[in-house]
Amino acid sequence: MRRRSEPHTFEQRLKVQKERLEHELSGLPNGRQREIVLARIDQLQTAAEMYGFLTTLREDPAPPR
Repeated sequence: MRRRSEPHTFEQRLKVQKERLEHELSGLPNGRQREIVLARIDQLQTAAEMYGFLTTLREDPAPPR
């Protein structure tokens, strides 16, 4: 029977994907493909920042009015 791997958090998956794209980027010449990979890395960074912001909101709820 096949063993299932440990579940990964959203943050871990973002980090792994970003590292994979950065490695891919290091081998690309200047051009359209490089710009696409750079844009994707920027999107992953934005997603990580938004996720961090939203999790802090969930952890620190606003005081009741």
